[in-house]
Amino acid sequence: MIKLWTPDTMPKPASRYNQLALAENTTRRLEISGQIGTLPGGKVAEGLAAQLDAALANVDTALAAAGMGRANLMKITIYLTENSPEAVSIYRARRDAWVGEAPAPAATLLIVAGLASPALLVEVDAVAAA
Repeated sequence: MIKLWTPDTMPKPASRYNQLALAENTTRRLEISGQIGTLPGGKVAEGLAAQLDAALANVDTALAAAGMGRANLMKITIYLTENSPEAVSIYRARRDAWVGEAPAPAATLLIVAGLASPALLVEVDAVAAA
């Protein structure tokens, strides 16, 4: 079982995520490598929003391959190459839509100077348990 929460004794998150993720009585832990905004055919999606959608879809595919889903997520880490309020807003909107009504996993957003290719604007890695 995964418990996701922010205790009243901790600062309230800046957006929709939880400060803590606790896996109890689980037997499987999944570490998902950084997923980039690559479409199924191998092409990199155009623009930050499209790359976020593709990277998150790739996380879904990885979860499914392990017999898991978003409810199994404990933490996501997002790397953005653009440091602007607009980029952060796009990220938060796409993440919130992706998480939906489920409890939001713990999350870390990092702004980085670059990724493996200049065409890449975002990378997402994740940890899940079941």
